[in-house]
Amino acid sequence: MTSRTDALSDFVDLLCSSLAEGRFVKATLAKYRGPETDLQRVQLRSVPLRGEPHLQLVYRHATKDITKNHPLAEAPALLQSLLGAQAFRHAQLQTHDGQAELMISERGQTTLRRSGSAPTTAPTDSAPQSHNREKQRWLTLDRPFLAELGVTTALHTLVPAMARKWKQINKFIEVFAHALAASPLAEARQLNLVDFGSGKGYLTFAIHDWLRHARGIEAQVTGVELRPDMVQLCSAAIDKLALNGLRIEQGDVRSWTPQALNVMIALHACDTATDYAIDLGLRGGADIILCSPCCHKQIRPQLLQPHPLRAILQHGVHLGQEAEMLTDGLRALLLEASGYDTQVFEFISLEHTNKNKMILAVKRRQPKPAEPVLQQIAEVKAFYGIREHCLETLLAARRAA
Repeated sequence: MTSRTDALSDFVDLLCSSLAEGRFVKATLAKYRGPETDLQRVQLRSVPLRGEPHLQLVYRHATKDITKNHPLAEAPALLQSLLGAQAFRHAQLQTHDGQAELMISERGQTTLRRSGSAPTTAPTDSAPQSHNREKQRWLTLDRPFLAELGVTTALHTLVPAMARKWKQINKFIEVFAHALAASPLAEARQLNLVDFGSGKGYLTFAIHDWLRHARGIEAQVTGVELRPDMVQLCSAAIDKLALNGLRIEQGDVRSWTPQALNVMIALHACDTATDYAIDLGLRGGADIILCSPCCHKQIRPQLLQPHPLRAILQHGVHLGQEAEMLTDGLRALLLEASGYDTQVFEFISLEHTNKNKMILAVKRRQPKPAEPVLQQIAEVKAFYGIREHCLETLLAARRAA
């Protein structure tokens, strides 16, 4: 621990050098004592803009967030202006090889603490010594598409009625970000992504923005939507914002022409439409397949009620839950047999539905034999009397062609 008048400058130097050397993880400024009464803290992170690293500051107010991006050359003077007895009196820096904490007293005395061996994960958004933890936001409220789609106002404040949607968007980006990091696409600089059933485009626009703005990836994102009014709505927003690499096409997943793609997304494709979407992802060579199934009509009438489950499955609600579990479980196994690592997990329920299950498949870097998985599929089908599963039928037809 050091306590001296130049501790503030030392902290600024540490933060700026970590940015320049690529060691920066995250920083937080807290304990604000300036004139803005509702300003709570500022969060700092490094973001690529137009191929160059920038320092992004998110000003957290009581009822709004304001995001500003600055070239790294502006960081020293900017930080000096934000820290002080009449500004932010506490700052915490986390890097890949250490951490630092700056404390400023009411009289302006500065104290700097430094330590090494810091974890490489980003710290929480909460100010130090606070027990309130705030979820990381993968997008910021100042992104233009959010205002165009009605998630935020023209002043980039969240529309209260869209709070749930904002949470869903961020959760979806979080899931995709982890899948991307674990996939063969982790270092890719170009991606071709197709989103079937893109609807109003909330998630389609979000993933395009995150890939291009936050990750600097030349992503080509295509939304495929059956309803012409939704296609027109989203296309108008794309034209107005002049978004490169994003387009919305009218089409049906059951008849859409396959093309080479890296990522296939299908959220709430009804019943066997999910199977057609997965099959298109496989045919297009997707490294990541991400779907949230809706309705499970094909399997339910086929199900036997084997002893001793007969007494349980006599109730319609249980039979429906069993059909859902079996349909999605078999989808996951078929993806495993096709060379993917799969997960089935609960996701935040999307607007207008209580369905919240997600199937995530990431192509393996090393192949595994399919026979054991195919045997498991056969055993499950025999036990429940399942004669046909749409995805299995589609895969078999392709192998026979």
